[in-house]
Amino acid sequence: MRVLALDSGSSSLKYALFDMPAERRIDAATLEAANVGSQRSAVQDALAKMRAQHRLPDAIGHRLVFGGLHHTKPERVGRALMEDLERLCAIDPVHMPAALATMRAAQEAVPEAAAVACFDSAFHCDMPEVAHRYPLPSSIDPAIRRYGYHGLSYEYVVATLGLRGRAIIAHLGNGASMAATRDGRPVDTTMGFTPLGGMMMGTRPGDLDPGVLVYLLRNVAYTPAMLSKLLHEESGLRGVSGSTADMRELLLQAPHDTMAQAAIDLFVYDAAKQLGGLVAVLGGVETLVFTGGIGEHAWQIRKSICDMCAYLGVVVDPVRNEQHAAVISQEDSRVVVRVVKTDESLMIARHVVAMLGDTSP
Repeated sequence: MRVLALDSGSSSLKYALFDMPAERRIDAATLEAANVGSQRSAVQDALAKMRAQHRLPDAIGHRLVFGGLHHTKPERVGRALMEDLERLCAIDPVHMPAALATMRAAQEAVPEAAAVACFDSAFHCDMPEVAHRYPLPSSIDPAIRRYGYHGLSYEYVVATLGLRGRAIIAHLGNGASMAATRDGRPVDTTMGFTPLGGMMMGTRPGDLDPGVLVYLLRNVAYTPAMLSKLLHEESGLRGVSGSTADMRELLLQAPHDTMAQAAIDLFVYDAAKQLGGLVAVLGGVETLVFTGGIGEHAWQIRKSICDMCAYLGVVVDPVRNEQHAAVISQEDSRVVVRVVKTDESLMIARHVVAMLGDTSP
């Protein structure tokens, strides 16, 4: 079975074509897609290329950031699901419309291919109820709760390492979050109702006193649209540095740019603080895993976070860390520290095969 994994971000489209169940990657690319219209064009261009090469997919797996209360595992795409997902756009107006546009464009281009929706929030659905709840009145819409995201990445890491015991996985990239697991099962996570919550990210602030938003609305004449832009595009590393959300650029600028250094320092500080909260929930930690673009490639950030966690018995080997080894902790470290290259596209393809079987639909 040829399986195409599609991952539509707010400004890009990632695709990967696999020969399954051999898990052989046939083709992969990241295409710029600045808006919903260009998402459709990017999908059409990618599938036109595959058609010309006589390797159209038998099935397509779609990454959906948000599944809401009711979509807690991969599902076949049909009219009822699409209508339900449309309603969820009100909660995540940044990612969901692009994902739905991608799904429709793929269906139009290859109507004979079976389609499966894979939800990033699904991994966290089995967290304890106390981890899902907000301290709000019970009369509030029950859909307002903590969901958690980056679930496909966490699933991949758990499966790859066969994680046992108490572990914390740090998915650090332009979007960043952490998850606590016990024997591979979700216990808690840093993100909440939307992907805006939790730790500081590339352009998002993470957890923010809601009074700040009330103040901006009431006293600085912010509109909801202005708030959305502030929170999604203008905060985090970009906001603090005043220049970029790219950690690679910030690390280069930091020696001669105090604001770049301030952004890095705040990112590390916030990450270590969030990690400490998850350690408290787990009652300790035995394994710490770094993944995502920053987690996999920025050894300086890993070192700084681990140095702040020395009280846990984390001891990083500087040579292993700078070489991005699979295990970067020293032998005498009480916490094993690992680096894993995540593969959300492969996780999507695996879900498609599990749902449809290992033969072409």
